Amino acid sequence: MRLIFALAALAMMASAEFRVGVAQVDITPPLGTPMAGYYSNRPAKGTHDPLHAKAMVIEREGVRIAMVSCDLLSMPGHIARKARTLIQERLQIPASHVMVSATHTHMGPVLIGGQLRYNLDGEMLRLAEVYTQTLPEKLFEAVKAAADQTQSATLYLARGHEDSLTFNRRFWMEDGSVGWNPGKKNPKIVREAGPIDAEVPVLYVESAEGKPLGVYVNYALHLDTVGGSQYTADYPYALSKALAAAKGDPLITLFTLGAAGNLNHVNVRSSLPQSGHGEAARIGTVLAAAVLKALGTMEEVPEGPLAASTRMAKLETSPFTQEELTAAKADAVTFGRKDQAPFLRLVKAGRILAIAAENGQPISAEVQVLSVGRSVAWVSLPGEVFTELGLAIKLGSPFTWTSVVTQANESFGYIPDRKAHAQGAYEAVSSRFAPGSGEKLVETATVALVEHLQKAQ
Repeated sequence: MRLIFALAALAMMASAEFRVGVAQVDITPPLGTPMAGYYSNRPAKGTHDPLHAKAMVIEREGVRIAMVSCDLLSMPGHIARKARTLIQERLQIPASHVMVSATHTHMGPVLIGGQLRYNLDGEMLRLAEVYTQTLPEKLFEAVKAAADQTQSATLYLARGHEDSLTFNRRFWMEDGSVGWNPGKKNPKIVREAGPIDAEVPVLYVESAEGKPLGVYVNYALHLDTVGGSQYTADYPYALSKALAAAKGDPLITLFTLGAAGNLNHVNVRSSLPQSGHGEAARIGTVLAAAVLKALGTMEEVPEGPLAASTRMAKLETSPFTQEELTAAKADAVTFGRKDQAPFLRLVKAGRILAIAAENGQPISAEVQVLSVGRSVAWVSLPGEVFTELGLAIKLGSPFTWTSVVTQANESFGYIPDRKAHAQGAYEAVSSRFAPGSGEKLVETATVALVEHLQKAQ
């Protein structure tokens, strides 16, 4: 009888253990494929470092959640939906349990569908179409590879801090306006118009034998430090290399972008140049140091159930007149041309045409929450979200560790907070959403986080 009870206890312990798999798949497009990130057409001429889709699958008591991070500018909804459907049908991981995000590198390919700033034709269009069609299968392959190699593992959480890399790029100027990227050493700058988020949420995974399997890192800093015409993952490439060198290969680093819609790497109070692969390497290396420092105080994630949920928030769009629509159509014809319209007119045209494509109706934005017990939570948001909104979600979260993942499951462009809409400048001109939409996402996420914690008790 004692033996029976002992075996039953062992079975219960085994079923409650965490099992984790981590994998990556190369998603680098062919050369000549158009590159995303700017209001111009530029074919890729080389590869500095390969682009990847990286996946982490966590399993406990028969429940699995999966996170996929892709070295791409954005994550169009049709690609995320197709990939999540494939994962659900072939691996029986529910679509609601799968979070698919883009790191927002400006040195990846154009994805067809939802892009309004390129007028592609010929071979560039063909290459972009083929790549877009085949991408969901590759994202599935990354998750399958991770799911196929799940093993007993220990999860550790840490919260690092790095405030020397990320800067708010909106500034109050001497004339009372808010400027966007006003330039280094600009004497008309008064002060920053908003905060930064210096937190570095880290989830570290070791095998039962104590070998490193993977590390998940989230940070709020735009990925636009390189420029040019070579594919690159930007600073997460250097981050991954540094962490693998410190912890040992084959450690895989999943990087996801925090709420960085109004943050970038440019220190306007310094005259030093900040661009190119060297700058990306510097940022990635400094961020890796923050991660390694945080791991020195990491704590084991307590046992607890895995959970997932999604909620749809209906966001009102900004209005426009028929005259503005006519002007937008005329300006859009110049996308990608040498004689293209002025920058902010192109930005406004993109916004108006995106709203017109939805007939001006509210847009359903998915807010997803994944959680582990009462300690760990991920929140997905579908666009370039202002840092004030991400900070509000973290402040309102009842979990010990909360990671806000943007450009996830959909990419709707900029989502400013209410005050930024009133201040104007690039992000506000670009945003297709009415003031208060960002705050609605915060409210939706906070309610979901509270419900997750209550169910975990």
